[in-house]
Amino acid sequence: MSTVSSLSSAAVASQIATVKARLQAPLTQLQKQGSVDKVQISAWGKISGAISTLSQALSNIKDAASINSRSATSTASGVATVTASNSAATGTYNLTNVKTAKSQEIYSALLGSGAATLSGGAGSLVFSLANGKNETISVGSGSLTLNGVAAAINKQQGGVQASVIGTSAGARLVLNSSATGSSAAFSVSGTGALAQFSYSSASAGSEILAQKAADASLTLNGVPITSTTNTLGSAIAGVTISLAGSGNALVSVSSSPSKLSSNVQAVATSLNAAISTIAKETKYVPASSASGSSSSAQAGPLLGNFTATNIKNQLLSSISSAVASGISAGNAGLSISGSGSISFDSAKFASAYASNPSAVQNLVNNLYNTLNKITVGAIGSAGSSSATTKTSSGTSTKYTGAIGTQTASLNAMITSIDSQMTQISKQNAAQLSILASEYTVAENKASSASITQTYLSIFTNNSSSSSG
Repeated sequence: MSTVSSLSSAAVASQIATVKARLQAPLTQLQKQGSVDKVQISAWGKISGAISTLSQALSNIKDAASINSRSATSTASGVATVTASNSAATGTYNLTNVKTAKSQEIYSALLGSGAATLSGGAGSLVFSLANGKNETISVGSGSLTLNGVAAAINKQQGGVQASVIGTSAGARLVLNSSATGSSAAFSVSGTGALAQFSYSSASAGSEILAQKAADASLTLNGVPITSTTNTLGSAIAGVTISLAGSGNALVSVSSSPSKLSSNVQAVATSLNAAISTIAKETKYVPASSASGSSSSAQAGPLLGNFTATNIKNQLLSSISSAVASGISAGNAGLSISGSGSISFDSAKFASAYASNPSAVQNLVNNLYNTLNKITVGAIGSAGSSSATTKTSSGTSTKYTGAIGTQTASLNAMITSIDSQMTQISKQNAAQLSILASEYTVAENKASSASITQTYLSIFTNNSSSSSG
């Protein structure tokens, strides 16, 4: 072993570097472990996100019976359109001699412009509605223009609405009933400058009747119907008919699982994504199958993790074991391929539904209950990160789901690793400082010894010369 006196500064620095590398080894190992933990946390985050999406899709099949299973069509959408609720009875309904409900419309003679002042002084308008109501609009001298009158009427938000239509020849005040139907008809009595807008069916004055208020009328399977509006909400239970024009139309209400089928398809898609994500994070690719420049085996960050594998197996089992009222998931179009992916056949689902709708609804409800239990167990209640549950003793405990538990454990390990690394770094710094000090002291002593030896050598040489 070299003595301090025989070491150069470079050699001393090299030996300190060797010690430093040795002290760094445990830190490097802890850093690697921390990196592995962070990769696993990221993997759990991906799985959690996929299961959260599945949880959201499940909310749309929570109660299969409440999902609208009715389809309504009209042979003439220009005459009538139709919608049906889940309670509507299936059947065909013939609408004939359809006439739509109309509002009353009158307009004034041509006047100068919308902004021109009306002559005759301040006045008022009294609207007498066919339903027995009277509405009074007063207009001051500062607002005596067509625009001012229209604004005053509309501000009332009553049974009559107003607008001003301008042309190259002048402007007109147009009055419309706010509602349709014969009960929305009105007459007008004016004073002052507004007297010129007076109107009644018996005495139109200078006003012109553009459209008479009228009820909607039609026959439904031969039965006469009238309505003040163009929306018929009670003519057929659970069906809403919107009249659009005159003529005839055939309306049909049939059983249709399209909405439920679409929601089940969304669940199957989300379920596939969750299973695929877990498979990717837990996969093992042997060296012979590994792609890329490296021929070594490749492993997902959660390879061998029981929790991840168990969640995937539960998701697959929810489909393979689903059965209700004698119908399996496979009978309703849900199947699992050899590679573990979920497929959904909407035509097969529709066929099963047509044969036994209640059985299919029960199957979907069972599927929801099973998958919801799995997602809650994985990520907490309703797709959240935590839920509160009651223990046998009655106390409440916070439950984060299996994924939350795994992530919390990994985060705790990272915190512990960071703390260990901080402590080890401090200890290493102290050891290196002591080592450097010891080298300095040794070098100083070696230098002092060298000086003493030089003096002794000089003294010895001088003594030898004198005796000669």
